[in-house]
Amino acid sequence: MNESLAGKAALVTGGARRLGAAIARRLHAAGAAVLIHYRDSEADASKLVAELNAVRAKSAAKVKAELLAPIAPRALVGEALGAFGRLDILVNNASSFFPVPLGQIEASHWEELVGSNLRAPLFISQEAAPELAKHAGAIINIVDIHAERPLKGYAVYSIAKSGLAALTRSLAIELAPHVRVNGVAPGTIAWPDDGQFDPGERARIVAGTPLGRVGSPEDVAQAVHFLAVAPYVTGQILAVDGGRSVFI
Repeated sequence: MNESLAGKAALVTGGARRLGAAIARRLHAAGAAVLIHYRDSEADASKLVAELNAVRAKSAAKVKAELLAPIAPRALVGEALGAFGRLDILVNNASSFFPVPLGQIEASHWEELVGSNLRAPLFISQEAAPELAKHAGAIINIVDIHAERPLKGYAVYSIAKSGLAALTRSLAIELAPHVRVNGVAPGTIAWPDDGQFDPGERARIVAGTPLGRVGSPEDVAQAVHFLAVAPYVTGQILAVDGGRSVFI
């Protein structure tokens, strides 16, 4: 299997920070030009683009977009074509993640969580599909192990990621044989910045992970890279969770 992505172009949504930035760096290191989407993290996006362009001139660009805006899918694909003249890889990584207790769920929670985790990937993939098909391209969706095993207190989020898993498999059928579609389902990779899990809960989660540690964003980025180049893999969702989903 040829791991090089030289001559290819990738779009990574939510690519300025954390997991998205690790994915962007990995694909870029393999030779791809990378368009980094962001919503609020402009400083981080600018810094990452400068870092990548210092390695290879004109190999990275950024685009600001609210993914729930109707114009966003066309704008993102258009930016990729304008920057690089092609689109080979789409990584639907952008995601909202927060708990909402049952009995307190409001329409706004549904719109944000389902919108970012399911609606946006669907419409961006639909817009990108014709360009991806020209180059036997690939879509990689960042799902979650809780798509299959819901996380207590996170019902709407779990529902949204379950939908994304179904979307991944559906698109693999709809876009075959010209576009491959797969997913990566992270477990505990990097704790949320807002401290959603207290130290005791974090310790409990790590204790229930066979590999006994939290994973890194690079672990997920490596899996994304594999799925971007694996020529006979489609319709699959690869868990990158240290084995945690075996027990939950």
